Amino acid sequence: MKYRDKDHEQERGIRAYTKYYEHDGMLRAYANRAMVLAFLFGFIAFGSIAFAIYVRLQPPTVIRVDKNGTATVVGAARAGAPRLFSLSAEAAAEAAPTDLEGRALVRRFLEDYLIYTPDSVDHNFADALNMMTTNLRTYTLGKLRDSDTVGKIKEDHIISDFRLRSIEHVKNTPWTYVVFGVKEIHRVKNGTETTDQIVGQYNVRLVETRRSDLNPSGLLVAEYSEQEMVGDRNTGLLQHSVLEAAPAGP
Repeated sequence: MKYRDKDHEQERGIRAYTKYYEHDGMLRAYANRAMVLAFLFGFIAFGSIAFAIYVRLQPPTVIRVDKNGTATVVGAARAGAPRLFSLSAEAAAEAAPTDLEGRALVRRFLEDYLIYTPDSVDHNFADALNMMTTNLRTYTLGKLRDSDTVGKIKEDHIISDFRLRSIEHVKNTPWTYVVFGVKEIHRVKNGTETTDQIVGQYNVRLVETRRSDLNPSGLLVAEYSEQEMVGDRNTGLLQHSVLEAAPAGP
């Protein structure tokens, strides 16, 4: 009985082992996966090496940029149309200003320089000075300081209004404009208000410079002068503004 029980237990232990063909199938499956992955990675490595060799054998790309900002690929294939492209950022920075931009700058300059109140005169004059070239800014700032213009405006409580009537471009000149407008100046001195109504001619000449985020138009005021055409002073009890009757400017 003891031998029989021992043989029975040994037989049960043998049955507990996995069948040999199941082990062989798993090993073959792992081997097949490893082989597929090896071929796949080998193909990727071979393709990468071939692409690197191809890139290294290509001639360098030479780009020629003309003064207008148009770039041409030198030594490109002749088949088909030539490959041209524009350097958008540089071309935009070097593009010549338009007449519309010039007129807009003239309008903005005159409105900052001729329209002010005692509270806004510092800010308005600063904006107008920043639109000028360095030499004109230095000259104008010196005149404003010598005549104490800002101090007189605040002391006499001067309010200046300006209505632009027209902007005309001078023929045969690149950036010279003649502006006609009506300026009305209110001042209070010793409790009495006086009003000066002036129809004037304003001459503005611009120069081109490099465009930037601070000066997107690429234009600066190089010369400025004004000439009184018609003037009238009203000191009566009832005063009317000429700006109310003046037609709107362009």
